[in-house]
Amino acid sequence: MTTGSKGVALTFDDGPDPDLTPKLLKLLAKEKVKATFCLVGTQARRHPDLVRAIAKGGHSFCNHSWNHDLKLGKRSHHAIRADLERTNAAIRAAVPGAKIRYMRAPGGNFTPALVKISAELGMHSIYWKVDPRDWDQRETESNNAHRDKIIRSVKKHTHAGAIVLSHDYAQPATIDAYRVLIPYLRKRFQLVALV
Repeated sequence: MTTGSKGVALTFDDGPDPDLTPKLLKLLAKEKVKATFCLVGTQARRHPDLVRAIAKGGHSFCNHSWNHDLKLGKRSHHAIRADLERTNAAIRAAVPGAKIRYMRAPGGNFTPALVKISAELGMHSIYWKVDPRDWDQRETESNNAHRDKIIRSVKKHTHAGAIVLSHDYAQPATIDAYRVLIPYLRKRFQLVALV
């Protein structure tokens, strides 16, 4: 849930997204901020160029399962291991030798088996301290209103050591929110990638 230091870690889940991930990477590069990308295996396989771009930007990798299976932790040990290994293989097909030190359970649905098998594969399980629910945009909510809600939530809840959860997949308001949030956070905290 925390970084173990005073640094604040920005984490982005469910990508890479061919439209939004490049925009986020450009923003992070401009602001000289490193983040942690929790990649879904099917997306990594579909967009190896973006996996390479994440690595080239100096960001860290996190395994977020093969296809965002919310019940992964309840499956057999064999199925859990196969899912995580398949995801790591998709990331490493794009970036041979990539260090994948983290795993985040889809939906935060950790189980003892999922944590144990991840550890056996060399990955620490990471949760989060701040969740602006950027994935939860109501149909009646405009992109601007949703962006403003994300900004308010992150500003209100982020403290030293927090891991902040956001999404670079199918969430344009998130990218817009971070155009405001990164300068705000950098004035108050050291922004760190989980390494």
